[in-house]
Amino acid sequence: MKIINIVGARPNFMKMAPIIEAMNKYPEQIEHLLVHTGQHYDEKMSKSFFDDLGMPKPDINLEVGSGSHAEQTAKIMVEFEKVCLQEKPDLVIVVGDVNSTMACTITAKKLGIKVAHVEAGLRSRDMSMPEEINRLCTDVLCDYLFTTDHFADENLAAEGVSKEKIFFVGNVMIDTLLKHKQMAAKSAFGEKLGLQPGRYATLTMHRPGNVDNKDVFEGILEALHEISQEVPIVFPIHPRTRKMADQFGLSHYFKSGDEIKGIWITEPLGYLEFLNLNMNAKLVLTDSGGLQEETTVLGVPCVTMRPNTERPITCEVGSNIMVGNDKNKILQEAFKILSGEAPKGRSPEKWDGKSAERIVDVLLNLF
Repeated sequence: MKIINIVGARPNFMKMAPIIEAMNKYPEQIEHLLVHTGQHYDEKMSKSFFDDLGMPKPDINLEVGSGSHAEQTAKIMVEFEKVCLQEKPDLVIVVGDVNSTMACTITAKKLGIKVAHVEAGLRSRDMSMPEEINRLCTDVLCDYLFTTDHFADENLAAEGVSKEKIFFVGNVMIDTLLKHKQMAAKSAFGEKLGLQPGRYATLTMHRPGNVDNKDVFEGILEALHEISQEVPIVFPIHPRTRKMADQFGLSHYFKSGDEIKGIWITEPLGYLEFLNLNMNAKLVLTDSGGLQEETTVLGVPCVTMRPNTERPITCEVGSNIMVGNDKNKILQEAFKILSGEAPKGRSPEKWDGKSAERIVDVLLNLF
């Protein structure tokens, strides 16, 4: 069985790493190639993630680079078609919900190649999010859908997907977290920065709904500034967020330099560095998807600054609280946590570090 594994952005690396490791246990049955579309590529950061996760260097890099959603998707399709025609795989595996996920799915299917989607069935019901469009298109086309929780199974069933295509395997990103948790703890990255466990917060924020409107962005920053008077907030700032803060004249909310106080910005961090920060934080504030899952397993309270989530399991059983971008709700929930009223939460079913093994077992049986 010849498989092409697709990655396009850093969150994909975390999901693909354990799958590749599981495939390597069956060299006689599985031949696999790793294709990096180059959708998000930063030499320093990508190398850091590949090194941290112990991933092999990509066999092929399409080097499509940045551009509008249409440009990027089109470039990936053109270049990936050449790879498929040359390599003639039996299966293409895509993960997550980035443009590479959808583009490679469409390309493979038009060539009659079967496609499997890892992390299928997640739905936010928010069509203003490009990721939601990518998820819907990908899941309609895929032959095998590997899901993380019961909500995803229910979403696919409601959309008319045959039960034979759906496989509940758990969360591969948690495979990566559990494997590297001890290594991240040893790195003591937070302590090297002068942070004391449980006495700081971490922040990620980049979504257009939060940073592209000045009034909304400033309201969030006002709330974060107030929180940062109680505990410093460490913010590995996203390039998009930095750009919009400069454009709106809001950069004065951020602190940098040696003294950690207020909303303290750093450059983007490697996987182990950021995991170390999050596992020792008092709380995490975010508008990302993956952090909602990671904090649930780490047992760290998470305040999600979005009106919806494609990962409701993290609210049902985990430590995730949805607040939208309302300043007062952000403050209310953050100060509850700081005063000791944090949700405890527990890990969802099959988030046990063995999801990738289940995926490979299914593929070996199918092929």
